[in-house]
Amino acid sequence: MNDCMGVILAGGLARRMGGGDKPLVAIAGRPILQHVIDRLKPQCGLLAINANGDPARFSAFGLPVICDSVEGFAGPLAGVLAGMDFGAGKGAAHVLSAPGDTPFLPADLLARLKDARTRAGAEIAVAASDARTHHAVALWPVALREDLRRALVAEDERKVSAFIARYANVIVEWPAQPYDPFFNVNRPEDLACAEAIAREESRS
Repeated sequence: MNDCMGVILAGGLARRMGGGDKPLVAIAGRPILQHVIDRLKPQCGLLAINANGDPARFSAFGLPVICDSVEGFAGPLAGVLAGMDFGAGKGAAHVLSAPGDTPFLPADLLARLKDARTRAGAEIAVAASDARTHHAVALWPVALREDLRRALVAEDERKVSAFIARYANVIVEWPAQPYDPFFNVNRPEDLACAEAIAREESRS
């Protein structure tokens, strides 16, 4: 699926984790970010990390690090735009976005989002689980990048859900059992849950 680029959104401020780079926190002996990479790499022809600041801190992962082009902390939409801009230069037609703190992403994420988007005639496909929509886990057409740039810069739009709502979109549901594939590590106590899931996975 080389027409799709994956962008891992690793630019969050991690306030609930006490600051720092949350994706670099380890679970099951590996950084959360490595788990995300391992899930997405087989699905995307090209993968990049969206993060601001010194890119050298991600050098061990061997992926391009792309920063926001929108000034200030503009949130996940700025990361999606960075992915679209980078992907456009590489000939990608779509960008698959996912947060850098979601270590258990499904192996069929891109395939199901792509299929649902085609079937529904939608522009954007968004993942959901347990009756919750995960707007930052989505498949975006690179063709929307100038619209997104205008929304961020001229309209100060910061809500991912609000931007998605402007376009025909489709929600794709995944089962949340035996665990939610979109479980994200937000707080220190989530690390224990992530460790338990990783242990369970290693046994299966």
